[in-house]
Amino acid sequence: MAKYLYIFILAAVLTSCSQYQKALKSEDLKFKYDIAVQMYDQGKYSKTVRLAEQITPSYRGKPQGEKLFYIYAKSLYEVGTYYTAGYQFEYFTANYPRSEKREEAFLLGAKSYYMLSPRYSLDQEATYKALDKLQVFINTYPESEYMDEANALVKELNEKLEKKAFEVAKQYNTTAEYFGDFKAAATALDNFLINFPGTKYKEDALFYKLDASYRLAINSVRSKQEERLLAAIQNYNELIKFKPDTKYKKQADAMKKELENELQLYSK
Repeated sequence: MAKYLYIFILAAVLTSCSQYQKALKSEDLKFKYDIAVQMYDQGKYSKTVRLAEQITPSYRGKPQGEKLFYIYAKSLYEVGTYYTAGYQFEYFTANYPRSEKREEAFLLGAKSYYMLSPRYSLDQEATYKALDKLQVFINTYPESEYMDEANALVKELNEKLEKKAFEVAKQYNTTAEYFGDFKAAATALDNFLINFPGTKYKEDALFYKLDASYRLAINSVRSKQEERLLAAIQNYNELIKFKPDTKYKKQADAMKKELENELQLYSK
């Protein structure tokens, strides 16, 4: 029995492959369309894409176009051609506003750009675009069954942008010794804390801000030093107020002691 089942399955696969090859060479649009749908239903997305690419221009504005453009966009997504998938989902949602697949297509279009978002250290243009698309989806379908997923994606992308912003600000502090621009480092970290008030990197950012302002004050010309010493001590106080048992306590205390010693020179 197993032998006959194997032969049956093999025959079905060979027939399917034969039909697909025939469809690729055929000029019969309906035949191509039917085989494209068949390939999609079988989860053969790359084959669906090849056939759909041949016939989508001919189905623009036709009743069958709705299904064809959806399975084309979804197949592109499934094979990882995310940029083109995003474009095709946008075309679908714009041209088939009453489709029952529109809500799903809207989300998948946004997810296509989400999939293009690179690691945090690279340019984040795709991340910003994904966030824009997800926000449009959230605004368009506030009661969507996909809302939890959309919000989770937004949170993940925002955390990526937050990490990049922190690493950039931290880098200012790392390179300040070489370039001698401690003021720019302190400003970069201050701006990060303003832009991300609830950041999980707050303890680190407050310490690096203290470190930058400490080095700025210690290395300042005398005419500006007192003001900068006081500012650095204030940054110390911010760190300790936020986290009294900070992991940077020993380093921070040493900085404060030196700042106070320097400040005493101005009280005489």
